[in-house]
Amino acid sequence: MLSRPSDNGHTPFGDIFLSESPDLIHWGRHRLVMATRPWTWSRPRWCGPHPDRDAEGWLLIYHGVLTSCNGFVYSMGAALLDLDEPWKVIARSATTCSRPRCNTEQVGDVPNVVFPCAALLDRPTGRLTIYYGGADTVVCLAHGYLAEVIDFVKSRS
Repeated sequence: MLSRPSDNGHTPFGDIFLSESPDLIHWGRHRLVMATRPWTWSRPRWCGPHPDRDAEGWLLIYHGVLTSCNGFVYSMGAALLDLDEPWKVIARSATTCSRPRCNTEQVGDVPNVVFPCAALLDRPTGRLTIYYGGADTVVCLAHGYLAEVIDFVKSRS
């Protein structure tokens, strides 16, 4: 399980951890996957959709936050995790994959939010569809190809 624990200050808020369970009730062997990057947009806030497995690793789509003088800006990022040891990050995008740009992402219940929630991968074509929230008001879709997203992550690490 990938999660963002918040345990009264013992774990930095926003770090993403991998945990294991023999029965889906008791969880342990917590391992840090990603920590926040100070002074960047990439303070992880949540893991987003389930990771997609590719020959190069597990593609993790997540959202991070930038604290600006005008408030928070939530954007989408991606990371590639090791196939056998998914707590190890192979590559992590230093730039956003998507950020609030259009009106439906900038204006709403919570402004300036791109929040990935689910992903579907059409394996025969490699087409990746990401469902995401815009400004906590609407559901949006983004399309791309798994190979291109992985190349993006690797080239912008």
